[in-house]
Amino acid sequence: MATFVLVPGFWLGAWAWREVTVALRAQGHEVYPMTLTGLAERNHLAGPEVSLETHTEDIVRLIEVEDLREVLLVGHSGGGMPVAQAADRIPDRIARVVYVESGPLPDGVAQFDTVPPEEQERLRGLIGTGHLLPPPAWDPAADPTNLAGLDEPTLALLRARATPQPLRAATDPVRRTGGRPVPTALVASTFPLAVVRQMIGEGHPFFTGLAGGQLFELPTGHWPMLSEPKALADVLDAAAKG
Repeated sequence: MATFVLVPGFWLGAWAWREVTVALRAQGHEVYPMTLTGLAERNHLAGPEVSLETHTEDIVRLIEVEDLREVLLVGHSGGGMPVAQAADRIPDRIARVVYVESGPLPDGVAQFDTVPPEEQERLRGLIGTGHLLPPPAWDPAADPTNLAGLDEPTLALLRARATPQPLRAATDPVRRTGGRPVPTALVASTFPLAVVRQMIGEGHPFFTGLAGGQLFELPTGHWPMLSEPKALADVLDAAAKG
C-alpha cells in the first residue's frame, strides 16, 4: 500500500480526482486529494495575496499535519509547481513526485513564462487589473487536443465547477532550496514519450529534472483524471510499485 497526495491543476479542486481516488483506494492505497487555497470549495479565500507559496504551504502542511511519509506526491499541470516546491522543502517525506501533464520547472521560472508571448498578452487582457485567471471555455472545437476524451457531461461539469485561478500561482517563479533531490515520474498524455526523451537528452530546462525518472504514456487529453481515471489510477499504482 502506498500513500498518495493528489494536487489538481489550475481551476480545479479535489473533486476532479474523485474517480481516481476511488480506484486507488480500491487497490488498497491511502489517498489524500487536495483543494488548494482559493479554488473550488475554497474559492472564497481567493484574495490577491494567494500565491505559489500559499499553495506550496497547503501541500506541506497537509503532509506534516497528517504525518504522512513515503508519499507519492502527484501534481497535475499547473499543480506541478507547488508540488515541486513542496518536495524540495520536505524531501524526507516524499518517495516520488509524479508529474501528470506537467514537469519540474527550473528555479526562477514561472508557469506564465512557458506560455507564448501572444497568449500571455491575451490572458493579461482578460485579467485586466484583477488577480484571478479565468477558466477556459471548455470548448472541444477550439481545443480538441487538450479536451480529447472528455464527453459532454464531463465538459458540462467542468463549466459548472471550474473556478478562477489565483494569478500569482501562475506568475510567481518556482524557488528551490537546493534540498535533496526526490525521484520523479512523468505521466504524458498529450505529447509522446519519444519527444520527452529527446528533450531530456538535449538538456531542455523544462525536462532535465525528469532525467532518470519513470516515464509513462497515457494517450488522452490534458485532463486524464477526468477522461481516463481508471487508467490513470493504474499508472499511479505502477509508479508506486516502481
